[in-house]
Formats: sequence, structure tokens, C-alpha cells
Amino acid sequence: MVEILVLYYSNGGSVRRMAEFIAEGIERESKASALLRTVPSLGPENTRKPGPPYCEISDLENCAGLAFGSPAYFGGMVAPLKAFLDQTASLWLKGGLAGKPASVFTSAGSLHGGQETALISMMLPLLHHGMVIVGLPYTHAELNATRTGGTPYGPSHFAGIADDQPISDAERALCIAQGRRLADVALRLNR
Repeated sequence: MVEILVLYYSNGGSVRRMAEFIAEGIERESKASALLRTVPSLGPENTRKPGPPYCEISDLENCAGLAFGSPAYFGGMVAPLKAFLDQTASLWLKGGLAGKPASVFTSAGSLHGGQETALISMMLPLLHHGMVIVGLPYTHAELNATRTGGTPYGPSHFAGIADDQPISDAERALCIAQGRRLADVALRLNR
């Protein structure tokens, strides 16, 4: 059995919902389970919201793979996730994530809200950790048909400025597909 960490930060709920769909995809693989985790907010609004526990460095170290999700802020990941990753230097020094598969996912308020740049920026620290990036191939028909979110770099969602757009059927299917693909790669690497 492999455990895949689904680590995310969500303000309005869209990224949280995507994380749940990715976890559903992970758990569709018979020998994989998903561990949902988040990180605390920064600044004056740092109040605990309902949801999964906060991630610990040991969660990263012990996982067989990582799905990493963030809202797209100015074309990049949010500060709380970056602050958490900045605490992983000791894990980086010992190669604790090297060779593990990882995927990324995001949500933005507009169709041109920097989804692809956010996904790529989220990959950079994972590549520095030596992780194997797992994207979404165009064998998933939804990538060619979606009129909302979805990229080969990872699932994305067009949330609307008020974060009031529901996740589309195509976006949901791509999240589930990403979870399944990540779990499959983790299982293959852990044979």
C-alpha cells in the first residue's frame, strides 16, 4: 500500500474541492490511499478553518508521492505554501523526496489568471527536491474539450472572481485522472 500526500491551500474552497477529487482518483487505485493536508494562513487572518490537519515535514518524508495544490496568485503559488516549502531544507539536504512522483494543481479567478505559470512555478521547488513530475497527457479527451480549466501541466479550475464557479465535469474528470495517474506512477516506483 502506498500513501499519496495531497497538500494544498484553499481560500474560497475550489482548491480544496480539487484536492478531494484528486484524492478520489488516488483511492481508485487498489493499493493506494490519499492523505489530505493543508497549511496555516499567514498574517492577521491566520485563523484555523475547518478541514484536514496541517501538514508536517514528516508527512512529506513518509509519503510515496505528492499532489500539490494552490490558488494562482499573480501567476504563482500562495505565500502559505511557499512558507511551508521554505521549511523543507533539511529534507532537501538528505534527499528525502528524491525520486518520488509529484503533480500540481491550481485554481484562478479568471481564464487568464496565470494557471499555467502557477503550475510551473509550483514544480520548481519539487524539481529541486528531485521529485519526478507527473503531468496529464492529451490521452485524456477532456484536455482537448474543456472550456474551463485543464492543462497538461496539471489540473486547473476557472473559479470566477468571487470563487463561485463550480468545478466543471471536465475539470473534475481531470482531477480524478491526475490522482489515478499519480498513484499508478507511485505504485510502479515502489515495486
